[in-house]
Amino acid sequence: AVVSTQSTGKEDGTAEEHEEQEDEEEEASFQEIDKLQELGINAGDISKLKAGGCNTIASVMMRTRKDLQNIKGLSEAKVEKIMEAIAKVQQFSFVTGTEFLAKRKSVIRMTTGSSELDKLLGGGIETMAITEIFGEFRTGKTQLAHTLCVTAQLPKSMNGGNGKVAFIDTEGTFRPERLGPIAERFGIDKDQALDNIIFARAHTHEHQLDLITEVAAKMVEDQFRLLIVDSIIALFRVDFSGRGELADRQQKLGRMLSRLTKIAEEFNVAVVITNQVVSDPGASAMFVADPKKPVGGHVMAHASCHRLYLRKGRGEQRICKIYDSPNLPELEAVYQISDGGIMDAKDG
Repeated sequence: AVVSTQSTGKEDGTAEEHEEQEDEEEEASFQEIDKLQELGINAGDISKLKAGGCNTIASVMMRTRKDLQNIKGLSEAKVEKIMEAIAKVQQFSFVTGTEFLAKRKSVIRMTTGSSELDKLLGGGIETMAITEIFGEFRTGKTQLAHTLCVTAQLPKSMNGGNGKVAFIDTEGTFRPERLGPIAERFGIDKDQALDNIIFARAHTHEHQLDLITEVAAKMVEDQFRLLIVDSIIALFRVDFSGRGELADRQQKLGRMLSRLTKIAEEFNVAVVITNQVVSDPGASAMFVADPKKPVGGHVMAHASCHRLYLRKGRGEQRICKIYDSPNLPELEAVYQISDGGIMDAKDG
């Protein structure tokens, strides 16, 4: 069932009906795995797929055959039968540029709370993509994440996402009480805003991956618009130490980011990950003005669609720079942190 987001009292009945119709159309963007039962796959095998983290037809196609055979109770023959059934239901092949453009029209851009920052991002944080936010401490990474927890629930007429939010916290930074003033600013009920957020605290990188698999199952049941992981790298830096474990760390990080990319595309959600920075000694030797770089290396760089670099400005002001993006120019925007979350910077 699609979640009905709280009404702000600013919309008339026709607008609400129109949004409900839109939601029904969006619901059809993925097909539940239970549909395979109509094609001769038995209920037991479908339950095994669900236990292995496959809740939609697309999620099965996004796994390798080797991965599927590793699910307890699925033999090579069963996997082949499942793949043949899927081929009858959903085509995963070439489409024309026009067809893909039509699919891109379902991308939703959600406000950050700052019109200047929205302008920089081409309208806001977009769905079907991973947006990475990195910077030093106190640059507003978590504040931006908290603001998005509320704006993702706003109706589309208010530049919101009209959906629920999932928050995976790896550093103990999520503060539900922080959402009260932000909800108030946008004119929505704070209790309802909190009810529309599901939260989990991850303690190891393995637990983090399990939670990402679990949240994909929840996205089948409810309409989500945002998944936040704050921060993506913290537990990897704790669980893996030294150069000897670096290759293993990067492989597991790559696997996790791949899972997040698939979730973003499959459920039309925005995935926002925060990241830490390290000093780059090589950059200082080259006289680079800002010798800091995001953690995670090339694996992180290739997985993130949009990379935003946050740094401190004057007082409560912060600066966001597009560090890397396939379609946004490398410009900057100034914003401010307030009680009501992220907002436009005030001069003076």
